[in-house]
Amino acid sequence: MSHTDMIDTNSDKWILEGKEFNSRMMIGSALYPSPKVMKEAIEASGSQIVTVSLRRQSGGDKGNPFWDIIKSLGVQVLPNTAGCHTAQEAITTAMMAREVFGTNWVKVEVIGNQYNLQPDPFELVEATKVLIKEGFRVLPYTTDDLVLAQKLVDAGCTTLMPWGSPIGSGRGLMNPYNLKAIRKQFPDLQLIVDAGIGKPSHAIQAMELGYDGILLNSAVALAHDPVQMANAFKHAVTAGRLGYKAGTMQERDMASPSTPTIGTPFWHQA
Repeated sequence: MSHTDMIDTNSDKWILEGKEFNSRMMIGSALYPSPKVMKEAIEASGSQIVTVSLRRQSGGDKGNPFWDIIKSLGVQVLPNTAGCHTAQEAITTAMMAREVFGTNWVKVEVIGNQYNLQPDPFELVEATKVLIKEGFRVLPYTTDDLVLAQKLVDAGCTTLMPWGSPIGSGRGLMNPYNLKAIRKQFPDLQLIVDAGIGKPSHAIQAMELGYDGILLNSAVALAHDPVQMANAFKHAVTAGRLGYKAGTMQERDMASPSTPTIGTPFWHQA
């Protein structure tokens, strides 16, 4: 195997909800300073999955520049139910999004607290149960709670999207222990860290935990240079994935020399 083959990410295809992707980075379409910057940032990220909000923009509007741009990118659209606070509201929004955007994929958000935008676990599970029965591919935005994760799996989810920290906070991974516990409990599930990723190093950390992908928006859209930041995250996700696959060394309490001393030559003066 050549050096080039070793870093060829095309050999690491990502199968998500029955579809194949080259990139493990998912990106949002909100908050950019202009549609032009949004388009350039999405292209620079290499992302093939883009989240869109029905509340923000209606894809069915004729001559809609936002929707025209999204369609021109040839990406998998992932509508979300952003802004919903009840299961019924999320269900209604998802049904409308399926008609508008022509996809049965949906990121289900049901917000229970306005301060930190934490999901309402009870309403989230209820919405998920109904939407899966209606034929949706549900990717639920959830906290890093192991019991809630199990409830969503029991409802039929094959992908979970636990938060790293609250939406838009940029605080990174608040509780790596919980994220690792979810990864260990569901080794065959597709797990995506969604929300709270603020720096490329945060994305690397999440991927090194064995997570399958990253979803972010604010970290790119609100950067001084969104296009350059999107490119940085593209490489960070790849680096974290490669690090996980390579197998990182175990942490040690004591120092250990990288060059062994036993059996090596030494010199002394007569």
